[in-house]
Amino acid sequence: MKIAVCISNVPDTTTKIKFVDNNTQLDVAGIQWIINPWDELALTRAIELKEQSAGKIESVTVITVGKPETEPTIRKALAIGADKGIRVNSQPTDAYFVASQIAEVVKKENFDLIFCGIESSDYNGSLVGGMLAELIDVASISSVSNVTLDGDDLTVKREMDGGYETISAKTPVVLVVQKGIAIEPRIPAMRGIMAARTKPLSVVEPANIDVFTNLVSFELPKPKAACKKIDAENLKELVDLLHNEAKVI
Repeated sequence: MKIAVCISNVPDTTTKIKFVDNNTQLDVAGIQWIINPWDELALTRAIELKEQSAGKIESVTVITVGKPETEPTIRKALAIGADKGIRVNSQPTDAYFVASQIAEVVKKENFDLIFCGIESSDYNGSLVGGMLAELIDVASISSVSNVTLDGDDLTVKREMDGGYETISAKTPVVLVVQKGIAIEPRIPAMRGIMAARTKPLSVVEPANIDVFTNLVSFELPKPKAACKKIDAENLKELVDLLHNEAKVI
């Protein structure tokens, strides 16, 4: 059995975002790039499954769509414990383009289990996992918070309104995972960092995929209004501001 984990290269969540070229491009100067947090949790669980499989899981491969500057992020995934990395040499444009490029890789490699994070922390689209499953014509399960493997049989737990749902599934399948899939992401140890330097990282050229969207511009949220302090004894003014200005009551 082979596992693939789709990872995205995203700005650190503490990054102060700025735009250039008339708000049409992200200013990448000074940005610290990381593995998308949901993808990192998925990778952690994939590695755990391999460790628990007594040799039945052959490998864990990470796949990303991006230019050479994404390779440090892939190397971090290899340091965490992935066996190999694949980079599709193209700038990710939209969810359909990314899903289509990953689909071409998955079809050639014949993965049995494909993990995707529920969304990326930059665009929050929640689209790639479902699109990928359709493009490779396999079942998908979303909002996965727990997965166990017994041979080729999967037991998956997912959140639903008011509780949880337990599903049995067979491979191949795409699992779109969320918080809870792993307790916390693994931190690369020095041994893993050294080993990552020699692990295979393949670069493949992108397939000829149509792009159906065009980015017009970015817009930052409006700055928050200044904080107003109300005397603790002046309840009437507080109620008036909440009602007429904040419009929350």
